[in-house]
Parts: sequence; C-alpha cells; structure tokens
Amino acid sequence: MSDRTGQTRAATADASGENDGAVTRATLLLMATATGLSVAGNYFAQPLLGLLARHFHLGSGTAALVVTVGQVGYACGLVLLVPLGDLVERRRLTVTLCVVTAFGLLCIAAAPNTALLWTGLAVTGLFSVGAQVMVPFAATMAAPDMKGRAVGIVMAGLLLGILLARTAAGGLAELGGWRTPYWVNAALMLTAAALLRRALPCFPPARRIPYPAVFRSMAGLWRTHPVLRWRMLTGASSFGAFTVLWTSLTLLLSGPPYGWSTAAIGLMGLAGAAGAAAAAVAGRLADRGLAQLVTVVSAVLLLVSWALLRADAYGLIWLVAGVLVLDLAVQAVHISNQNVVYALAPEARSRLNSLYMTSYFLGGVAGSALTSLAWSHAGWGGACALGAALSAVTLLSCWGEWYERRRLLTSS
Repeated sequence: MSDRTGQTRAATADASGENDGAVTRATLLLMATATGLSVAGNYFAQPLLGLLARHFHLGSGTAALVVTVGQVGYACGLVLLVPLGDLVERRRLTVTLCVVTAFGLLCIAAAPNTALLWTGLAVTGLFSVGAQVMVPFAATMAAPDMKGRAVGIVMAGLLLGILLARTAAGGLAELGGWRTPYWVNAALMLTAAALLRRALPCFPPARRIPYPAVFRSMAGLWRTHPVLRWRMLTGASSFGAFTVLWTSLTLLLSGPPYGWSTAAIGLMGLAGAAGAAAAAVAGRLADRGLAQLVTVVSAVLLLVSWALLRADAYGLIWLVAGVLVLDLAVQAVHISNQNVVYALAPEARSRLNSLYMTSYFLGGVAGSALTSLAWSHAGWGGACALGAALSAVTLLSCWGEWYERRRLLTSS
C-alpha cells in the first residue's frame, strides 16, 4: 500500500474514526508479526536470568528486578503512551514506538554495566506497548464486518510472540550468548518499522485534544460506559486466572511426582498455541454479532478448566486438557472483550484500550501475587481454588453486564 493511497484512504475517515475497510490480509499479518516482536523483548529475560546474574554479578533478589523493571515500564506505557493513538497520526506513532523499542533492545544487547541494562529494560518495556496501539489501529482500518477478524489476527501474533519468546531466547542464547536474542530482536524490530512505514495508511486523529485532557476524557469514558467497567473486570479476573495457572504450573511440574526439567516444562507452554487459534476464531464470531455469547461460553469453559487441572492426580492427560481449555477460554474472552470495548466509542479506541489493558495487566499482577500465598498455604489445590474463584468472578461479571444492558434497555 503506497503512502499516497494511504493518505487518500485516511482522508475518507469520518468523525467516528472509521476507515474505508481496505486493509489487506498481508498488512494485518505484518502488524501481527510486529506486535509479536514488540512484546517478545519483555519475556527474553525470564529464561536468561541465571546468565544475566552471573555476567553482571547480581544477587538473586536483584536479578529478579530484571523482569520487574520491564513489567513496570510496560504498565507505564499502557497508561501514558497507548492513549496517544487517539491524539497523533497513527502510522507515525506506530513506527516511532517500534524504533524506540529497538533502541531499548540495543541498549540491553550492548550493556557493559547494570546502569545501561536497567535503562534498556525500562525503555523496552515502556515502548513495547506499540503492540497495544496496533490492535485498535487494525480495528479502525478494517471494514465493519471484518473488525473482529482483524483484531483476532493481530492478537494471535501478539500471543505467539509471548509464547515463543522464551523458547527463542533460550535457543539463541545457546548459539551466541545471552546478548544474541536482543541483537536479533532489535534488527527485526527495525525491519518491521520500515515495512510498517510503507504498508500502513497515514491516519490522522478524528480530532486533536491536548495531552492532559486525555486523562480527563478517559475518566469520562469510564463513568459513561458501564459496559466498559464490566468488561474491565471480566478481563482482569480472566487474566488473573491465567497467571495463577502459569505461576503455579512450574512449581507443580518441577516437584514430585513429576520432577520435570526446565526444558520439559517449557514445552507445556506450547499449549498456548490453542489460545492463538482461539483469538482468530473469536474474532470471526464477533463479526457475526456473537461477542457476548463467546464471552459467556468462554467464561464457563474457564471455570471448567480448573476441574480438569485439579484432576491431574488421575493422569497427565487431565492436566494437559486443563491447560488447553484454559488458554483457549482466556484468549476468547480477551478478544470478545476487545471487540465489545472498541465498539463503545470508535473515535476513542486507543483510550478505551488503555483503560481495558491497564485493568487486564493489573489483574495478572494480582493473580501472580495471590498465587504465592495460595501455594504457600495449600499447594496445587490452593492454586486451583484461587483460579476457580477468579474464573467465577469472570462468569459473575458476564451476568452483571447482561443485567446492566437489560436495565439500560428497560429505562430507555
């Protein structure tokens, strides 16, 4: 897609922030790849903590901060940078975020000391939210009957980036040391930025508002859209259940009776591919007007998955089945949530995404923190009880949204 064509299409955007729906599948696949590369850098450090600790002479507590710094940066980016998608020209913002993410990765790769390492981790985490700018951008560019599918395709790329990051980091580190994954990802991010610059249309905001006013408008969106509030709770509780599983699963599989190696445990993460497939399917169903049904059915499956996981004593097949069902359910809930949220105010999709993803991320942080308490008191059974409780909150949130929609229809 040429720049001139993109500018012509941007000129047809109406006040609601919609485009003419001419986005191609190739462009969506490019955006999916770019989102996966953007988030991957935040997960490289997890399998490399031992190597980083030895290289920089870090204690165990300090080494854990390597992951924390990136997470804090990402949380700040969700609040401070994602809303810019409604304020500035979106192609320029997307490309800029990719380039600065690459700069952060280069800082990590070249770091001679911990000061530059921390700087690179913080910059990478902060600007990797370009992935969360591209998701609503894809929805804006797509035709009305293709928006769910567009979101599903781009989100599938993001999920695969998270899924494959740890495996890729371990493999590349074996070949060329711990710096290699960061060098490679930086090069790929710069390549993606150049391709996005050519492929994406120039898309200015429907209206410009001062940056400080963004946060007032976000508070207004939260107050005036009860469905948004329910979907934020649905997303937070479902992602909290997701982090409960993946935080406790390593503890389960590394201890008796399993005693798996780190490499074997990592293979269990490939079950997340089911979640990537669910993202695309959920997007297509949302285009058919079935987003609410997808959410409810997925919330039920999420609750059922914990019964399967708790049945692991009867055979490994139950554990694998539980992982597959949970990953599929969580991603289907997430995609249906995004489609519903983006439809609330098309001209404010980036701000809506900032609100939703911030609650989503905080739900994951809470789930991870609560898991440590549940595991220390009741082991795997306690973790399953916690995950089931969060899944029940997800299902109750679906009922709350249904009741709210019914009340609004009755009052009108």
